[in-house]
Amino acid sequence: MLEKDEKIEIIKETFPDEPEQMFDYMIKFNELMMKYNSAIREIKTKLEILNDELSFGDNGNPIESIQSRIKKPISIAKKLKRMGKPMTLNTIVENLNDVAGVRVICSFIDDIYKIADMITKQDDIIIVEIRDYIKSPKPNGYRSYHMIVEVPVFFSDCKQLMRVEIQIRTVAMNFWACLEHRLKYKNNVTDAEEIANELKECAHVIANTDMKMLEIKKKINSFD
Repeated sequence: MLEKDEKIEIIKETFPDEPEQMFDYMIKFNELMMKYNSAIREIKTKLEILNDELSFGDNGNPIESIQSRIKKPISIAKKLKRMGKPMTLNTIVENLNDVAGVRVICSFIDDIYKIADMITKQDDIIIVEIRDYIKSPKPNGYRSYHMIVEVPVFFSDCKQLMRVEIQIRTVAMNFWACLEHRLKYKNNVTDAEEIANELKECAHVIANTDMKMLEIKKKINSFD
């Protein structure tokens, strides 16, 4: 976590001394965030349409919920500082893939790959990067399917490609990730290493449970 003095330092580095330049920067920064918000709306609409289509039949809705967020300015500044980049609009667009984020929560693992495949096949979406942390979990046990995509957003005077990070995971994976995130950003946690080890064990249990639940679903669906 950033200390108060660090936050003040980042704010000073971010904004020019001249009030007029600061005001102009803030207008352009807010405009950029509006564009990222618009990209999120485009992705969410696509996902909602896919979910409606897939809900026909006996399999039900594959998507339990869709969450979204825009990275906070202080988080953007902190990440750029770690990268040794200045806090300019161009460096945000060129260096950060996760300013706009959409999280898709599914019931079963096969739903994750089904949704990811359908997103990939949309001809107006450009796939920038895919990281499969389900088949290759992080050392701490984290599992999720990550996609960095570019989606066209139509404004009054132009069309602009905007990047969005899509995370697709099961309900159990999401519950685990939220708890691990809480530990990560807590200061002065006693026995943090022990808790991290317990979470890693839980990640294995959750992974096995997800696979078992998928097997049970397939058995149920095999009956007419």
